[in-house]
Amino acid sequence: MSIESERSERVDGLPHSDERQAIIEMARDFATREIAPRVADYDRAEELPLDLLDKMAGLGLFGGVVPVELGGMGLDFVTFIGLIEEISKTCQILGTLVSMPSGLVGAGIERFGTTEQQDRWLRPLAQGEIFGAAAVTEPGSGSDVAAMTTTYRRDGDDFILNGAKAWTSNLDIASFFLTFASFDRSMRHRGITAFVIPRDAPGLSLNPYKNKLGFRPLCTGEVVLDDVRLGPEALLGVEGGGFSVAMTAVERGRLGVAARAVGVTQACLDDSVAYARDRTAFGQSIAEFQIVQSKITDMAVGAKTSRLLGQACAEALGRGERARLLTSMAKMYASDVAARSAADAVQIHGAAGVSPDYRVGRMYRDAKVLQIVEGSNDLHRSLIGEMELGLRPDGER
Repeated sequence: MSIESERSERVDGLPHSDERQAIIEMARDFATREIAPRVADYDRAEELPLDLLDKMAGLGLFGGVVPVELGGMGLDFVTFIGLIEEISKTCQILGTLVSMPSGLVGAGIERFGTTEQQDRWLRPLAQGEIFGAAAVTEPGSGSDVAAMTTTYRRDGDDFILNGAKAWTSNLDIASFFLTFASFDRSMRHRGITAFVIPRDAPGLSLNPYKNKLGFRPLCTGEVVLDDVRLGPEALLGVEGGGFSVAMTAVERGRLGVAARAVGVTQACLDDSVAYARDRTAFGQSIAEFQIVQSKITDMAVGAKTSRLLGQACAEALGRGERARLLTSMAKMYASDVAARSAADAVQIHGAAGVSPDYRVGRMYRDAKVLQIVEGSNDLHRSLIGEMELGLRPDGER
């Protein structure tokens, strides 16, 4: 059953909690039947299964919180993160793709895009007919978006962009790239403008990175802009307003990472419990050893607290609040928990933990990357401290 049909039932009077559970169960069933048997193979091959993406689109999984009138499913944020978590327990890469139309790739177009831009890019994005990419990070600036070196100049009504972006995902399937350039680097964030670049734009070249530690199925790499000429229809928002476009999706993006991290933690917990019950050593089940019980306890508490923190963020966003502090906390905490849980899961599995026959090794590799994406956890630790000390207003970044 698709999410769209579930929404129809809600209109007919289905209680909201029942609808949410039905959506979660639908995602769990799809992950078990369709994703689980194939994830190890496509992770090893470093390629996305396009037929699975088509099936996910048919179920409405990419619609997220994008409003129905813009082609999305109009989910509430709590249901949205529950959906991401359920997919991410099996494959957090596909959980990433579920989050993108509602996050960094789509949220800026939803808020700042013209009707024409929304119809051309956001509507098919939310329906899974096309995919997009966000080209933000640069080789030398990392999380410091305001320090970007990509620039543009005006030529009549056109814009000409030059520069490079790093660690951009979806290079292989993106129909467009949401990117940012500065007309005056001395102005830092006030000089940044956002653009939507079609994949076939002359001067745009893509250079994938191979054999990454984690996130292997995502085609990630460098986007090079060499005198890329864009018409006025490519401008997203207003000139000088690009930083606001980028920050629009910050809370949603970080919430999505937190939800994916919860999925990874839960998978590590489930697998470790099952393995510990079955594995024997020194004449007894390793589940009886106190050190194993301690690791299981940490995973269980971490999964629960990460999930609750994510739900608090989702509820705040659902009320229309800015949630910079909460989402920084959720992203940092949940991904740290996922990394610790994955390390403990590999330890519990012992030699089996490094075998491709068990998924905890893949979870371990992906969990490390979750601590880096959407702002490294070192950055979030600094932001949280500054906001708690009153050195940075909650809405500043």
